[in-house]
Amino acid sequence: MGKFVPLSIPNFEGNEKTYVDDALEQGWVSTGGAYITKLEQQLALFLHTQNVAACQSGTSALHLSLVEAGVKPDDVVLVPPLTFIAAVNPVKYQYATPVFIDCDDSFCMDPMKLRRFCEEECVFADGVLTYKGAAVKAVVVVHVFGNMADMESIMDTAETFRLKVIEDATEALGTYYTEGRYAGKYAGTIGDFGAYSFNGNKIITTGGGGAVTANTPEVVDHLRYLSTQAKNDPHYYIHDEVGYNYRMTNLQAALGVAQMEELPEFIRRKQENFDRYCRLFEGFSLVRMVPFRAGISSNKWFYSLEIDRDRVKASMRQIITTLEQRGVQTRAIWGLINEQLPYRAEDTYQLEKAPWYAHRILNIPCSTQITPEEIDWCAQQIKEVLTGFAG
Repeated sequence: MGKFVPLSIPNFEGNEKTYVDDALEQGWVSTGGAYITKLEQQLALFLHTQNVAACQSGTSALHLSLVEAGVKPDDVVLVPPLTFIAAVNPVKYQYATPVFIDCDDSFCMDPMKLRRFCEEECVFADGVLTYKGAAVKAVVVVHVFGNMADMESIMDTAETFRLKVIEDATEALGTYYTEGRYAGKYAGTIGDFGAYSFNGNKIITTGGGGAVTANTPEVVDHLRYLSTQAKNDPHYYIHDEVGYNYRMTNLQAALGVAQMEELPEFIRRKQENFDRYCRLFEGFSLVRMVPFRAGISSNKWFYSLEIDRDRVKASMRQIITTLEQRGVQTRAIWGLINEQLPYRAEDTYQLEKAPWYAHRILNIPCSTQITPEEIDWCAQQIKEVLTGFAG
């Protein structure tokens, strides 16, 4: 195969090897070591929050948040249908019940439908919101592709109905509000809990890995305690709660410390490359570059093309396969979670935008090391393929 541009790959152009070698030489490779503390401090400083706990994955960060939020078996958690399934699976870990609320044009949860669901489908009495007799405990809000949900409206609803808000900021490290009530606040630092991911395709990576924060430092301390098997006495192995093996390793954290040094530059490149794509697709009527919400500075982690389905009849699989053959790796937005086998029996609420976008969104190459020439070439290949399918 000739030229090939991947969708989203990690970028190791800084001190990654130096720090990982240092961790190896020190012998601190597991869930103890100075790099874990250093990464937590870097994240707290960057996010303007007081305390962050590094953990094994974004999924574990979400699970710890649900545990800390008091979600129990048969409780209800309000979740989005249009996101990666890892945002919802931890609800099942707690044997709780997800209810799927539609998205708006940001791909994030629709705040109006969230409010309407609570007002019209639930009962609020004695400070408890119930749905079909079960307590509604929390809402999981995903900041999709580095966008930002309408947190002002969502937090108002959560306060009214006493819901815990878990922000899934796994795709939005570095995104923040530039105006409004939360101006200067970063994704993941507004709700009760915030979860981050450092998976290989994220804006920074530790290979695997994640982090969790909360609205008080003491809660984060407890999350960290739970992530290390809830160990009270390191000498006699005394455990007062059921804990989890969710702590990040020092080797991962060494990688993360180096990546955090590069994060501002990575965000700058993401934003610049997004603008370049926008210029290239301007005037091409078969697609539009999906914008990010006004009033935020987005990390612009992933780029989305909305395909004109009235004119391009080919399946998304056909489009992706044809572009792959030309050397451009793309992907469809996720299959709706409520349509996946483990979730088909769960309730949904007014799903309109989510199925619309699920059929139309194509993600395009967006790595931080992609060159302007590669962007130009990818855009040209996409135009040619879609034009061919449009007839």
